[in-house]
Amino acid sequence: MREDKTLVRAPGRITQDQYRFLEEQVEGGRFGSVSEAVRAAIDSFKVKTSSPGGVYLIGEALVGEGEEVAHIDLLIGDKAGPIGTAFAQSLSNLSAGHTPLLAVIRPNLPPKPFTVIVPKVTIKNMEDVGKIFGPAQAAVAKAVADAVEDGIIPREVVDDWVVIASVFIHPKAEDERRIYHYNYSATKLAISRALQQYPPLDKLMYEKDRARHPLMSFRAPRLWRPPYLQIALDAPSIDAVRRVVSQVPRNDSILLEAGTPLIKRYGVSVIRELREASKDSFIIADLKTMDVGKVEVDIAFDETADAVCAAGAASTATLNDFVYEARRLGIYSFIDLMEVDDPVAKLKALELLPDGVILHRAIDVEQRGGEPRRGYIGKIREAFKDRKLLIAVAGGIHPNTARIALDAGADILIVGRYITQSRDVERAVEEFLPYLRGDVDLFRVHVE
Repeated sequence: MREDKTLVRAPGRITQDQYRFLEEQVEGGRFGSVSEAVRAAIDSFKVKTSSPGGVYLIGEALVGEGEEVAHIDLLIGDKAGPIGTAFAQSLSNLSAGHTPLLAVIRPNLPPKPFTVIVPKVTIKNMEDVGKIFGPAQAAVAKAVADAVEDGIIPREVVDDWVVIASVFIHPKAEDERRIYHYNYSATKLAISRALQQYPPLDKLMYEKDRARHPLMSFRAPRLWRPPYLQIALDAPSIDAVRRVVSQVPRNDSILLEAGTPLIKRYGVSVIRELREASKDSFIIADLKTMDVGKVEVDIAFDETADAVCAAGAASTATLNDFVYEARRLGIYSFIDLMEVDDPVAKLKALELLPDGVILHRAIDVEQRGGEPRRGYIGKIREAFKDRKLLIAVAGGIHPNTARIALDAGADILIVGRYITQSRDVERAVEEFLPYLRGDVDLFRVHVE
């Protein structure tokens, strides 16, 4: 029988369309019966989901709420592979407070594939034991058995595979019905996801910057859906800055900048003060780094800055170190191209491109009638058209010029005095909101 890449048995019951397809394979002479065709589909599925050591599938699910919430981490694979080895070792190498146990529907009735439960939380007393060796154990076992009955796990592999389920039971959980209910659902969902190799990469890329972890009390924003409004907090007065921040509307498209004068007056610790005033905001530390790029990135990173900014007039060596260190630590790097005569040449000289650049008309230049630098946007876009590069514009940005800058290709509007020196900060900010995209997933009604 030749290999057919289209013949893959997806988890779940066989649909009518799948059955017709198998019948066509039988009628065409490829198989002697539908059963033989199903077996071939299962074998093909096993090959596609296997590693050199056999089938190795991973699933995870969190279900429920309150202290009875269930979280399952799950491995499924061949007895003869690494999952089988881990299964045997878990039952033969016991540790205090985390004793593995076989899942059973009732005493003397384990499910197939055989399943071992590993408690995540240390078991400290007999009350904890009762929760694991009671509702949790039964829930996991029943979920595995029902997954076979529902066709999620192919019946043909139940004697070849084993399951390892890591189970979370909160020490304060009391409602046994909820413990069972949530762990049953979480286990079955984790199995289904493992067999589906969930999540698909497209979903992961879509969700990664939208998602918010339920056990985190803050958001960790990323810059992935421009345009943005960046408020430059340059006033060297922490009281004035707090006043401004307190009036800025909450919006996913608004960024806060710890301006250079502010940092020079109070030091980088002012970044942490901004974080206390607005914990969910994306904060840029405008360090204007000219030397020791790695050192200054580390200092700002330790104060929880989300991004750092170096001066484009710095040496290529300094900027290379600056961008490298920011990338290593997972924060954004920006280079301010103020007074750089040839921005494209400067960027091409670098080993690593920063995450963003700032086309900045200095305040002193602006007051003497100097022209905005947004004319370089097109040149930079053309030179780096295959690269992801944010372009910010600063200097003389107000509601009447915002659209001009965005139409020219800007991703970030940096605004200082028009907002920070306004008598009505909220109103000043709101004048820019029509140019932004608003909060992330404002109309989403359900998150799994």
